[in-house]
Amino acid sequence: MTLTRARLAQSIDHTLLKPEATPADIAALIREAEELGVYSVCVSPSRLPVTAPEKMKVATVCGFPSGAHHSHIKAAEAALAVSTGADEVDMVLNLSFVMEHEFEAVESDIRAVRDAVPGAVLKVILETAVLSDHQITQCCLAAERAGADFVKTSTGFHPAGGASVHAVEIMAAAVGGRLGIKASGGIRDTETALAMIAAGATRLGCSASADVLSGL
Repeated sequence: MTLTRARLAQSIDHTLLKPEATPADIAALIREAEELGVYSVCVSPSRLPVTAPEKMKVATVCGFPSGAHHSHIKAAEAALAVSTGADEVDMVLNLSFVMEHEFEAVESDIRAVRDAVPGAVLKVILETAVLSDHQITQCCLAAERAGADFVKTSTGFHPAGGASVHAVEIMAAAVGGRLGIKASGGIRDTETALAMIAAGATRLGCSASADVLSGL
């Protein structure tokens, strides 16, 4: 299947998570998202509810950006976000658990959010730039066991970096098509976006969505 501009647009979560973003900035994001024909807009939970076109999904984040929040807090944050209009929740897992290879705790943390928002699409942010291939694989498997819908590379806020083709390939091998894969962080042009899709990404998180689509 040829990846047209319209098809690529429908893989994009058009994102604005800067803490200084104002209501006017969010309104501009939504107008641009409608013009570009993207799949969703992703905003901070405190900016909900937002008024988006009927067919456009609304995503938000949870435990963002550190992931170090208590599981109960993440669950409550996710539930509140869904109650105020979020269709999808991108949660950050607890990296401390990963560093200690406590993957049962990783799974439990994810499951707490999954149980809080059973009707929403749940994406789990791994922060792959700080993880080994083994840790990425184990986090993907923990997310699958916990009932997540997607695994996601990055917050885009970690100093170690964002998405990489290699990380997406490791994630794709781990989930084998059973979960979606979202590449996010540093995707600012068409070439990078297409490389992520070729590696196995099924969704892209982009703030520079217009630039990403301009090459098609």
